[in-house]
Amino acid sequence: MAAFLYSQLDFIFFFYGLAFVLLGAVCFAIVRAGQPRAWAMLGLFGLVHGAGEWLDLIALVIGDNPAFAVIRTAGMAASFVFLIEFARLVSIQLGWKTPGRWIYPLLVSLVVLAGIAGGPTTANIVARYALGFVGAAATSLVFARCAKEFAGKERRLAIAVAVAFAFYAFAAGLITPQASFWPADVFNYQWFVDSTGIPIQLVRGSLAGCAAYLVWAIWGEKRISDMASERYARDVRKQFARTLAMMATILVSGWALTEYLGVVYEKNVEAYSRGDVDLLTSRLTRETGIIDVMVKTVAGSPSVQALFTEGKSRSGERMLDLAVEVSGAEHGEILDRAGTVVATSGAEAVATRGPPVSTTAPYFQKSITGAPGYHLAFDATKGEVDYYASYPITSGRGAIPGVAVLKKSLNAFAGELQEYGRAFFLIDPHGIVALTNRPEMMLRSMWPLSADTRSELTRQFGRLNDKAMMEREVGDATWTLVDGSRDYVRRRGVNHSQWSLVILKPTEEIFASRVLGIAITFLMTILILVYFQGRERSLHDTIQMDRRLELQELASNLRFRAITDPLTGLSNRLRFDEALALETSRSQRYGTPLSLVIYDIDHFKAVNDTYGHLAGDKVLIKLSEFVATRIRRSDILARWGGEEFAILLAETDVHEAVQFADKLRDSIANLAFDEIGSVTCSFGIAQIENGMTPEEFISRADEALYRAKISGRNRVEVDLRDAGPKSPTEAAA
Repeated sequence: MAAFLYSQLDFIFFFYGLAFVLLGAVCFAIVRAGQPRAWAMLGLFGLVHGAGEWLDLIALVIGDNPAFAVIRTAGMAASFVFLIEFARLVSIQLGWKTPGRWIYPLLVSLVVLAGIAGGPTTANIVARYALGFVGAAATSLVFARCAKEFAGKERRLAIAVAVAFAFYAFAAGLITPQASFWPADVFNYQWFVDSTGIPIQLVRGSLAGCAAYLVWAIWGEKRISDMASERYARDVRKQFARTLAMMATILVSGWALTEYLGVVYEKNVEAYSRGDVDLLTSRLTRETGIIDVMVKTVAGSPSVQALFTEGKSRSGERMLDLAVEVSGAEHGEILDRAGTVVATSGAEAVATRGPPVSTTAPYFQKSITGAPGYHLAFDATKGEVDYYASYPITSGRGAIPGVAVLKKSLNAFAGELQEYGRAFFLIDPHGIVALTNRPEMMLRSMWPLSADTRSELTRQFGRLNDKAMMEREVGDATWTLVDGSRDYVRRRGVNHSQWSLVILKPTEEIFASRVLGIAITFLMTILILVYFQGRERSLHDTIQMDRRLELQELASNLRFRAITDPLTGLSNRLRFDEALALETSRSQRYGTPLSLVIYDIDHFKAVNDTYGHLAGDKVLIKLSEFVATRIRRSDILARWGGEEFAILLAETDVHEAVQFADKLRDSIANLAFDEIGSVTCSFGIAQIENGMTPEEFISRADEALYRAKISGRNRVEVDLRDAGPKSPTEAAA
């Protein structure tokens, strides 16, 4: 499980960073909506910390170095400072006593000093203790306190945010890289993986996603509350659910695509690794194969066999020397059954049998029984691996009087492979690295050893680095954790022995192949967020526009009702007064004529008394509709009050007004009304004069109407102070 999750570490870093970047974006949206500036600090924490996780992803893909590690640690420390500042500002708003900003130089100095003393890893650990834990814990407390100010769903969401940051304080502030000091030597990444089977980054990423979601949800509920619109609340909640569903779909699909690309690369890695281990095995076989051939040749040489029948033979020793020279062996020997050296390369022939040697060597024991012997051994004195090949020497009667042995150092083989790009190891049956192109791995155990085995191997190899690379022994091929990193391990047995060749394929290149899937996921995530954000904004603006239109329509209706007579639909006295003031000002400014006609229905009270008010209202309505069809669009017709009406005639002098009024009077007299038959109207006319106020203008027309009524009604009278004719009869004369 741990190995599989480690293989997904790149996507975990991506998701972790994306969650905090989204948190930052939400917080800045909250600030733009007019919320306190403290939210900007939480937004900066989200953006900077999210970017830092993506830098960790880059380090995972392309490799890390001390300078890059310093940059990432500095970014992480800065993000935690922003988180503390958010908690500090909110605490001040809540009325809590908090330290001033002087605390930051002190905390940052601790991180810098730790970095100077122990490097980037130590600085990372101290930053998490001093800044990360403090900031996340303080943020948890302020959200828990703020929850008391909320109600309903917002309160539950705020409590959930507090819980998420409390867990994040533990995961990000107390679980750190491994170090030699407490508590990092106990509570660290490896401890967490051993305890739970999952990397801590997955937990942090999940908590980051929860925090971003919950803050987003709180903000959504706040906007719903501010809008106070059932339609907005319904649509936003649906859109919120759709956004989460689409985000989950994109992330799962993106993970599947990333995993697919990784699997394709893994298959290529496995194929290439199989070819690599075949190549290494072939090169080692070629290196030792000539020894195998030459030792058989030596054992079958008559001159060597004569050493056991005729005694000292110069030709037998020359044969041994020649075999050593041709094969590149380091040393050669001829041994009798007791293990006594009969002949040796590079020295004078031994006249007498020397003391027994190598009688317990496995290659000697095997060859003395009639079989070829092959053996690999580590020379602790020289720090080299030697290869031994032995072959039985037979007599004419089939007996085995002795054994031929050749020894060759594998230094030349190791030297050829120093520039080999991938790590390879030649290990003994217990997994001890005896030859490698990674010097720092020499004499290290590949898998855990028992105490007895370690003690025995220490006598053989000297001082061992017994920190196992893997949790358990591997077989032919597997993906497993090697020093905490997921690698592909390929193992192949060597030359009839229990020794093995092992090659490692690190996962950095696999992560690089998965970047395409991550990039596609990121782009799709941004597109879907922009789309849904645009829809939410469009919905918000649409509802706001609808509200503005409703208000405008309401205002327009109120205005219409304020200036309209409800019975006749004509302009009322208010609207007429506004038009009169405007037209009066315009007439006097430009010197254009302006006339006013006021008329009322003769004996209208008798109509109401005789036929009822309903019949009277019908007369008013029909008369208004009739007169409205006889005036120009530029004229203003208004119900002046009761049965009295007024007409404002723009750019019309008194003579034209008299003609218009007389025609209108005659038309009204000939108009038939239901029930009552016909009615007549009396008219009063006045023309504006220079310096005349609207009140004086109305007064003159009203006086003319009064004269028309006392003069017999159903007639037109003009203001007596006008220069024009006073009646149609006088005008005709």
